[in-house]
Amino acid sequence: MALDPYRRLLKIRGVPTLLLVGLLARVPATATGMALTLHVAVVLELGYAKAGLITLASTIGMAAGSPLSGRFVDKHGLRPVLTITTVAQAAFWACAWMLPFPVLVVAAALAGLLALPVFSVIRQCLAAMVPVPQRRTGFALDSILVEVSYMTGPALAVAGITTLGSGVTMAVVGAGMTVAGLGLIVLNPPTRSAEEEKDREQATGRLPRRQWFTPAFVALLGTVAAATFVLTASELALVATMTNAHQTAWVGLAVGIWCAYSLIGGLVYGGLSRGFSPWVLIGGMGLLTIPVGLAGGDWRWLIVALLPAGLLCAPALSSTVDAVSGWVPARARGEAMGFHGTALLIGGAASAPIAGAVIDGAGPAWAFAVAGLVGVAVVLAGMPFRRRRSPQPTSMPAVKVGSEATAPSTAPSAVS
Repeated sequence: MALDPYRRLLKIRGVPTLLLVGLLARVPATATGMALTLHVAVVLELGYAKAGLITLASTIGMAAGSPLSGRFVDKHGLRPVLTITTVAQAAFWACAWMLPFPVLVVAAALAGLLALPVFSVIRQCLAAMVPVPQRRTGFALDSILVEVSYMTGPALAVAGITTLGSGVTMAVVGAGMTVAGLGLIVLNPPTRSAEEEKDREQATGRLPRRQWFTPAFVALLGTVAAATFVLTASELALVATMTNAHQTAWVGLAVGIWCAYSLIGGLVYGGLSRGFSPWVLIGGMGLLTIPVGLAGGDWRWLIVALLPAGLLCAPALSSTVDAVSGWVPARARGEAMGFHGTALLIGGAASAPIAGAVIDGAGPAWAFAVAGLVGVAVVLAGMPFRRRRSPQPTSMPAVKVGSEATAPSTAPSAVS
């Protein structure tokens, strides 16, 4: 495995700091969903159905707020958006533990709308700080760090609520979100490169959204949603398979091994001399997920069966970030990254009830098959649009923003 690309990446001024701050900031962000779920279902003893309503309200808020915050970053800069969202998160988590359930639902939706945009901001700033030929490596490493945060945050939330209670845990989550926001405000990483900033100053007039938000871009977002659809359904099917086999004690280990596959895949992918289209990677991940349920008798064989698709997880997600960053002019990159985050949320939100219905009706083995088939179907549906206009490859120079030109019609060399 080639490590030179990572060495060169980490020698770029400011990149190691950005990645470290991003990792630390994402840990409390990934703990929020689990903290709210356990608070409602276990501490308030309202059950998982009402906990799901909290998750739904928060998800709807985040899906709507992600592109809005990205648009404000593009127009007004990073610090004003971070200031508003940091204050909103501090206020919500300071009082969430004592709110009655109906008020908590509304507050969770508003907190989602004003969520700290740590995921999209780190990716936007990484695109500004890293030269185009090295972006694929940068986004691959960022995707690996996202996996680490998802392995850490929810586990800490579970441990906190079971040992310290929801009040203390939610206060700690709020403190973590506040520190994360303040850290990003102090760091204030650039959202555009020096050349992109110069082109922005020279550009006149407003950049029409229709210039980059095309049917082809929507097809790319559909492919992004397909990735999280496959992953969320696979996770639910994995847990259901092991529960039916009375092997729930090993669920944590199984999920950890699955995440390790993704980490290895992302590390290898970032060191390759060239990358692949997100359509290829996500379509391949879907195809390799279809037969996983055939190995559902023993959790150890199930984990082995998840290896091929698991290796493609981080590469697939990082390739989508790479594609989005090269697709749009820098003046609209924040909003585009926001839509990317919305697509990720929609895919996961749509997957849960569909996978749950399949698991209840036909069994978890069929949930793997349905997840893979849906992923492949969405990729195939988007392929005609991709052929009309593909994202800008990361191996080519960026298009000048001041000219408001669109990206060349070539596939990316390529990742949330």
